[in-house]
Amino acid sequence: MPFSLEQFMISKARRAWRWAKHQKRWFGKWHTYLGIIAGAILAFVGTTGSILVFQDEIDRALNKELFEVIAQRKKLSFDELIPLIRKNNPKLKFDYLMAGKGDSPAEAYSALNFKTGEQFFVNPYNGRLSGKRIISSSFIRVVMELHRTLLIPVAGRYIVGFASLCLMVLTVSGLRLWLPKKWKQLKSVLTVKFSAKFKRQNYDWHNVLGIYSSPVVFMLSLTGFCITSSTLVIPLLFIFSGKNPAGLQQVFGAKSAYHKNAVQMPLKQVIERVKTQIPDAYIGGLALPADKFGVYRFDMVSGHLPKEGKREMISVDQYTGKILLNSRRDFPNVGDAYLSWLTPIHYGSFGGLPTQILALTGGLIPLALFITGFIIWWPRFKKQREKRIKQEDSPAVIPVKEKTTKVKIPLWQNFKANFKNGLKYAAMIWPLVAISGGLYGMASGIILQPAVFAIAFTCVLVSLNFICALLAELFNVLFLLPFKKGSAGVTRYFSLSLSFFIVFMLGYILTLNTGLKVF
Repeated sequence: MPFSLEQFMISKARRAWRWAKHQKRWFGKWHTYLGIIAGAILAFVGTTGSILVFQDEIDRALNKELFEVIAQRKKLSFDELIPLIRKNNPKLKFDYLMAGKGDSPAEAYSALNFKTGEQFFVNPYNGRLSGKRIISSSFIRVVMELHRTLLIPVAGRYIVGFASLCLMVLTVSGLRLWLPKKWKQLKSVLTVKFSAKFKRQNYDWHNVLGIYSSPVVFMLSLTGFCITSSTLVIPLLFIFSGKNPAGLQQVFGAKSAYHKNAVQMPLKQVIERVKTQIPDAYIGGLALPADKFGVYRFDMVSGHLPKEGKREMISVDQYTGKILLNSRRDFPNVGDAYLSWLTPIHYGSFGGLPTQILALTGGLIPLALFITGFIIWWPRFKKQREKRIKQEDSPAVIPVKEKTTKVKIPLWQNFKANFKNGLKYAAMIWPLVAISGGLYGMASGIILQPAVFAIAFTCVLVSLNFICALLAELFNVLFLLPFKKGSAGVTRYFSLSLSFFIVFMLGYILTLNTGLKVF
């Protein structure tokens, strides 16, 4: 027998999700949904990231026979070493030569063949090979691919990027849920009540772990998103710094001036020109020209912050020795920061051991929060499901709530009210972002750089969000409002996004385009 309309509405009301009081607000729903959807992925990505914090140390410990050489008096320079490697191994082909750590006299250099995936270990004192391996087969590289792509071709990178974005939302929404109603309750939400039962202790641990780890977790998720979305992030950095992003193609697509009688310049002379460009740096790696139009690409490392070394890049014409790219000269201030700071902050290496320990701990936090959060959520979900089943089996009629007429607010008033609220929220969040970066680096005494970095790259994220909001509002105004189908929610999203964009752009301009050199 078919349901009547009234019976259908009663059944629908019984099936409706019943939120806990603290979850009824939109940020509570986002926190619960995202925790369920992305929690397991975040726990996995965070755990593999914790392993990668000490990736160099682990790789060297597992492959001592490959990385270690007997230290001698003086290492050969790159222009001496490369011809010697080719002379001793005529059939050996490699595209990139990478030096070991600058302060390690007993570490081998690495020669990489990008096509075959082979890695050859070279003694920097005599040019002899000390071993080889397939890079993709190493333990650390497998963990790296799991962390970056989940071993899912193409789509895996975007899944991880989306998960990083979810982690940022979870962090912010979790902080909002954590805030006590009264300040006198602050102490109770900052501690675990060990005398309480397991359920209460688990709830306390979820809150305490979340609040104390939030600065580090926010920075890890922010840098993770920027790494996976580099094709969007880098052009925006150029735009914010007043440079044409179209110049990126000219910068990275530089070619040597080949002609029929062109003769390759001796590598020694090329290196001498490079050293005049950045005299305070040493060559960390050298990419050889791939073909007759290819260029030399020098990856330079200077002794400035971060502690593991400041990365810079120089591209040189293989025939004329012309400098085609000098990142110190051609990149905007924050673009230089992208090269030098993004990966070190993501893995905690920018401040040495103290920040590495923080990054390792921060990587494990999503796993801990996923477990404690699931323990909080599952009994509630189970109880609600059982209650719903009992109601559906019961013959009692559940009254259907009468629909209330919503008062439509004019579009301009809706925009204006939410824009003001957005300015207020953005003014509060902006300094919190800077504080997160500063707290992350405080353990190693490096505060200013990660704080400014946090502002810069959060501004990129806010800008991407504003672009999405603008497109949604244009569609709302042009195609929905004329047919009286416009959404007030879309306008609210746009007005809030606009206010955040204005505040963070002003903060970006003040901190990065006023002559402040922190990178």
